[in-house]
Amino acid sequence: MRSVPVLPDELLYAHDGAVATITLNRPEKLNTMTPAMGKALMQLVTYINNEESIRVVILTGTGKKAFSAGSDVKVLDEYGSNWQLRNRIDYARGIWKIRKPVISKIRGYCIGGGLEMALMSDIRYATPDSKFGAGEIKLGWHGGAGNTQLLPRVMSSGRALEMLLTGDMVSANEAQNWGLVDRIFDDSEIDAKVADLASRIAGNAPIAAELAKHLVRVSMSTAVDIGLQYENDTFAYCFTTEDSDEGRAAFAEKRTPQFKGR
Repeated sequence: MRSVPVLPDELLYAHDGAVATITLNRPEKLNTMTPAMGKALMQLVTYINNEESIRVVILTGTGKKAFSAGSDVKVLDEYGSNWQLRNRIDYARGIWKIRKPVISKIRGYCIGGGLEMALMSDIRYATPDSKFGAGEIKLGWHGGAGNTQLLPRVMSSGRALEMLLTGDMVSANEAQNWGLVDRIFDDSEIDAKVADLASRIAGNAPIAAELAKHLVRVSMSTAVDIGLQYENDTFAYCFTTEDSDEGRAAFAEKRTPQFKGR
């Protein structure tokens, strides 16, 4: 196993079997992000992508008050000039760059850049008291790391614009009805539910899982005919892997397959 990069106290990492967990750890600041945290997160993403033993990633925040309230507004000036801000290390894009499936486990506030990190993940589970918002408009700007591009892809453009133009928060139930949240569980249940989902995903063939995630991303910006052909090409590629042979052998022998990511 590779060496985990040195991380600041505000960013926690755990690895249990095939599941990695990233925890934003500034509960007293609603798990807001700083430039230093963003830089460390990018280093962690590179590690996760290159660590074959990791098959699924869980993203969450410490405590029950917030998943994340995004960037710490008090340290925005640390990004430097407008040009440096444009070319900043983008922590939300870091989540997008993870090749393994990512599950966001959301408690409390999921707003601004926190919402963008959740949108950059693949599956979003939340508790009933979670709240979602793109409140940047109330401060004089719009989201800069995905809210305007990804919200309309998970809900109607009208509902996305309602969130983007008012900056108002929506409840977990509204978010689920609008397609932003995939499932809602009581606080006492969500840890076990996310762990179970991660375990079930990790038990499947990792190459096929990464390709399925990639293909869904492709479908967002590709003509259907091209996407269908690309899907067929990667489908055929899967049959060149050892995992495909193992899957067919396990099916014939009526046993659980042991996939190795090869």
